[in-house]
Amino acid sequence: MYGGDEVSAIVVDLGSHTCKAGYAGEDAPKAVFPSVVGAIDQMDVDEPDNAEKNSGSTVDSKNNVRNIDSEKNKGKRKLYVGSQSLGYRRDNMEVLSPLKDGVVVDWDIVDNIWDHAFRECLLIDPKEHPMLLAEPSSNTQQQRERTAELMFEKYNVPALFLAKNAVLTSFASGRATSLVVDCGGGSTIIAPVHDGYVLQKAVATSRIGGEFLTDCLMKSLESKGIMIKPRYSFKRKEIRPGEFQTVDLDFPNTTESYKLYSQRVIVSDIKECVCRAPDTPYDESGYSNIPMTSYELPDGQTIEIGADRFKIPDILFNPSLAQTIPGMENFAEIAPTARGLPQMVIESINKCDVDIRRELFSSILLAGGTASMQQLKERIEKDLLEESPQAARVKVLASGNATERRFSVWIGGSILASLGSFQQMWFSKSEYDEHGASYIQRKCP
Repeated sequence: MYGGDEVSAIVVDLGSHTCKAGYAGEDAPKAVFPSVVGAIDQMDVDEPDNAEKNSGSTVDSKNNVRNIDSEKNKGKRKLYVGSQSLGYRRDNMEVLSPLKDGVVVDWDIVDNIWDHAFRECLLIDPKEHPMLLAEPSSNTQQQRERTAELMFEKYNVPALFLAKNAVLTSFASGRATSLVVDCGGGSTIIAPVHDGYVLQKAVATSRIGGEFLTDCLMKSLESKGIMIKPRYSFKRKEIRPGEFQTVDLDFPNTTESYKLYSQRVIVSDIKECVCRAPDTPYDESGYSNIPMTSYELPDGQTIEIGADRFKIPDILFNPSLAQTIPGMENFAEIAPTARGLPQMVIESINKCDVDIRRELFSSILLAGGTASMQQLKERIEKDLLEESPQAARVKVLASGNATERRFSVWIGGSILASLGSFQQMWFSKSEYDEHGASYIQRKCP
């Protein structure tokens, strides 16, 4: 057992869009940064390290624990972690994500993200703090063992615990049983939690998350002739006080993935500012004469957004809408399996035991960044009331402030790790040395 209150645990939630890290017991994470990293292959550029000075945090990937899996062929590459390092454009820098469908595919990147969180953001020595990590419900045993191995072997943490995202969200709202609707960046996951355990067989997932909506909005704007200029591609000069002139800059060596990343940053801000879920299912005729909302892009042009304000969020409820957007043709492969949120909720509840269905209907929790969209809660509640059985009392709960909704997984972890009764649950370094990584299955159900 890991004892002692004097050292606070560290809670890390590595999501598909952002990584959240901070101290247990606090009400919001200290460090929030993108969970993508910039990578430059050292093969094509053998330049002196002059990039060091202007970047937030650079880590050479020579310091791997063990070269397992796919790392052998990576060669030497330089990784740039954190929003500051990513905001700075570099030649040939690709933007890579360590996750695919919520599960880690590139451990080298994850290692660097953790390193950045501990050393650059929280300024702690991981040897001195127990770690609570949030994991997706879909995590495999192999993934968990790998996590334990990295944490104990490389970071030498005194104790570790892996908790499921859905369970932590449930704890954040003070419930042990609930249906968690987690609308994240990469996907939407609906997981029933009963007495603190995820009911694995009833988990429903959909590939439609915040990033998908952002892409839809971007394509839709492009089809109307609005090009989103990434932040690095122009500079603004003040010619007269209050009057700006935009000068285009040309960087031929910028990678496609970095350009897309920079555009997504801008478009996701547009989405957060103007979009709201419509009260009734979207149809072209009803929303064609909706008043326009204006938004000023970083390069100074003001755009007007009309029906898209409602159309984009409605894709969560009616995924086939995405096919009406020019340029979203690659959606066809997810389309057949994609279902609207209310259908997924009902599907998931129906896979659960009859006895707990009522309780799940009356505590549906919204979590994740995409869930902070205006009117989303009201719309889900309305749709579910129409589709659910008569006896069910449908109640959709969402924290009033958007910060809590965005960070609910992290907040649940913060609450859990600071509970006195939880202290005996840690998987300690001594147990790891004695039983090996596979013991994590016993310690963290």
